[in-house]
Amino acid sequence: MPSIIGVLQTISAVKYPARHARLAFFCELTNAHGRENITVKLVDVQKDDQIMLEQTVPGEFVDVRQVGGLGFGFEGIVFPHPGEYRFQIYAGTILLGERRIICRQIQQERGGAKNDTTNV
Repeated sequence: MPSIIGVLQTISAVKYPARHARLAFFCELTNAHGRENITVKLVDVQKDDQIMLEQTVPGEFVDVRQVGGLGFGFEGIVFPHPGEYRFQIYAGTILLGERRIICRQIQQERGGAKNDTTNV
């Protein structure tokens, strides 16, 4: 049984472009059957859903009652500006769902400490 810790919804950075060292995308798919490529995309909403990154894995679903957990890892993602981004998941060319990520710019803390990225 998977446990998800540190779910990220907001990325806070002192300046942009901001680099996030590592993000993981996890989903569980049900009611699927057969073989189909599963693709995760990160898109920039402010730029008409321009694709920033994309990763595809083959999916094989033997039984519609099967719960298929899929994980995708991304390293060194650069968010060019504050605003809204979305992770989208596709089966073939069909959009199954999406999850919003908000990037916001914050002020540098007094004393010079930087808060490059924060889970909120």
